[in-house]
Amino acid sequence: MLIDTHAHVNDERLMPFAADIHDGLKDAGIEKVVVAGYDRASSERAVLLSREYPAYYASVGIHPHDSDSASADDYALFGKLSSESKCVAIGEIGLDYYYDLSEREIQKKVFAEQIELAYSLKKPIIIHVRDAYGDALKILRDSSKLLAYGGVMHCFGGSAEVMREAVGLGLYIAFGGAVTFKNFAKSDVVRAVPAERLLLETDCPYMTPVPFRGKDNRPEYIGLVRDKIQEWRQDIDVEEVTCKNAKTLFNI
Repeated sequence: MLIDTHAHVNDERLMPFAADIHDGLKDAGIEKVVVAGYDRASSERAVLLSREYPAYYASVGIHPHDSDSASADDYALFGKLSSESKCVAIGEIGLDYYYDLSEREIQKKVFAEQIELAYSLKKPIIIHVRDAYGDALKILRDSSKLLAYGGVMHCFGGSAEVMREAVGLGLYIAFGGAVTFKNFAKSDVVRAVPAERLLLETDCPYMTPVPFRGKDNRPEYIGLVRDKIQEWRQDIDVEEVTCKNAKTLFNI
């Protein structure tokens, strides 16, 4: 069975279909889905879904796009929500210099604060990085003592060198629908990830894999990600390995 380690069923585009998506998971060979929060409201929706549906788990956090709105009240709420057994991580958190929707110094501050929060709550972190691997790695290195509960580099798009440093810090590496794109140029990185650190995700409703480009992504498409990675990783059973890794990281 597969585990989608990063899905936004809590997004307004998918939330109305959350029940139908859940009903179809078993037929798609999916055991569990981690519904990732990205701001206060979406984090609350993620937890609500985890309460209502057995296969949904939740994470809570502030995406770098919304760093400038992060507050102590948000962190207090995340602390409360994290006490629930199916709230398994803090995230998605990190840095995004592609859109720069929040000032970079604020992004860095909020990223570091949420790493501290995760450590205090004994939770792993889900990390979003786009065009900011240098600064993100610096923050992670500086916070290395706070990474005791692990984490994952979600939707990884960095180099093999960045991957190796992230793994050295105790992090997992997740790939999604982008691996099916014609212009995907990181197959060497996929091959280089240690088997015990590899994860699968959809990032739905975004990053829709081929042949469904142009449509909203859904957890049921994660099998396409598995199949593409399996082409490059003949050394392992991708489904078996990534399912085991997800359960280890998120303690589920």
